[in-house]
Amino acid sequence: MPSKPAPIKKAARKEPAKKEEKAAEPAPEPVVEAAPVEAAPAEAEAAPAEAAPAPAEAEAAPAEGEAPAAPPAEEPAPAADEPTSAPLDVFIEDKNDTSVTIIWSQPAVVGASGLDGYTIEVCKDGTEDWKAVNEDLQKSCRYVIKNLTTGDRLKIRVVALNAGGRSPPVALPEAILVKEVADRPKVRLPRFLRQRYVAYKGEKINLTVPFSGKPKPVVSWTKDGQPLDTKKVNVRSTDKDSILFIRTADRADSGVYEMCVKVDDFEDKASLTLQIVELPGPPASLKVVDTWGFNAALEWTPPKDNGNTEITGYTIQKADKKTGDWFTVMEHYHRLNATVSDLIIGNTYNFRAFSENKCGISEDATLAKEVAEILKIGIDYKPPEYKERDNTEAPKFTTPLNDRATTVGYSTKLLCSVRGCPKPKVTWMKNQMIIVDDPKYRQICVQGICSLEIRKPGNYDGGVYSCKAKNSHGEAMVSCKLEVKKPAVAEKQ
Repeated sequence: MPSKPAPIKKAARKEPAKKEEKAAEPAPEPVVEAAPVEAAPAEAEAAPAEAAPAPAEAEAAPAEGEAPAAPPAEEPAPAADEPTSAPLDVFIEDKNDTSVTIIWSQPAVVGASGLDGYTIEVCKDGTEDWKAVNEDLQKSCRYVIKNLTTGDRLKIRVVALNAGGRSPPVALPEAILVKEVADRPKVRLPRFLRQRYVAYKGEKINLTVPFSGKPKPVVSWTKDGQPLDTKKVNVRSTDKDSILFIRTADRADSGVYEMCVKVDDFEDKASLTLQIVELPGPPASLKVVDTWGFNAALEWTPPKDNGNTEITGYTIQKADKKTGDWFTVMEHYHRLNATVSDLIIGNTYNFRAFSENKCGISEDATLAKEVAEILKIGIDYKPPEYKERDNTEAPKFTTPLNDRATTVGYSTKLLCSVRGCPKPKVTWMKNQMIIVDDPKYRQICVQGICSLEIRKPGNYDGGVYSCKAKNSHGEAMVSCKLEVKKPAVAEKQ
């Protein structure tokens, strides 16, 4: 039986896209041969793109002995896909010494069949030998170009692909040097190292100092401005920190250590002060400077070796020669002299002193060459002699009399004060007349305070009152005026 023409119709409808894609390549010349009807579908498949516009003729030629097929409905020929526009905004996201990361944006115009992916191409600067670095099409808009050679200068471009072919390439504006992005170095000295770091002799020291910077900074250490002695101090550095290690600390390891991190022309420095301390030596000297009663006075001088840190105190001990046992009489004592009390009469004492710092008490002590003998002696009291003082003085009023006013019938008092040696004799007068034993007046003189009380004065008791003081060395007198007023009379209504 003759084959059906239906497959030929399907092939004619589905193949335009493939034929258009192959249209860019030159098609081979068709070979004209007499073929049976069964071979018609295969020949239609192999027909070049130029024969595509005449599918109706192929369909119109029925096989021999077959009824002619009905003509198919006319369909418009599909429009050929066009390549997309170039990708947008290509730039470097990150780079280091072996890789470069690029990102870009999707093309503004994408063909009807959509976007198949991207091809990333590179070539060395100064050449046009572009090579794709991705085997499969890249779907996302980010790609990491790996396994690059440090120091190469490369040009990079991105091409979008779809059914219509390759888009115009978009390249970075400049060639990229494969090198890690420089980040200024920074030493991040821990807070506890910003002050003096104190360690004991013989300790292990392990100090870690973080830092940052890209590419990996070059780290160097110095001590007091000189290179480190690698026999005593070890340094191990990573990408993020540097470790200063001393297996057994010694006094000679004390000093100012400076760390420097450098990236290209940028550098940062930080210093730390290391202080290695140990027990101090004993005081340089100790003396017994005096003994009296039950007491002994001691003096000493600071040690020659303070253990590389300040002296915090001294410890004083005593020993009775009879027993030789040592007892502490003072500890954590800050001064350079002291008095030891409560010693026993008849005994002889030795003294020794230790120095002390933050590491502890010195291993050795300084022994006083002198001894303190507490002797039993008699006690004679000799009273002090005082020189007799001449206290003789002529009378002198220290407080004078003041003028006063009073009312008839109201008692009043006149006051003054006088001094003198020997005690002066005091006399009161009224209008230059001595006041004798009159019951109207009361005279008192105590401790130099002299007073005259006038009891219920009348109209005639006003006048000038005087007080006179006299002794063997002279006399003095003060006066005042007393006014006696009449009482006011109430007006008659």
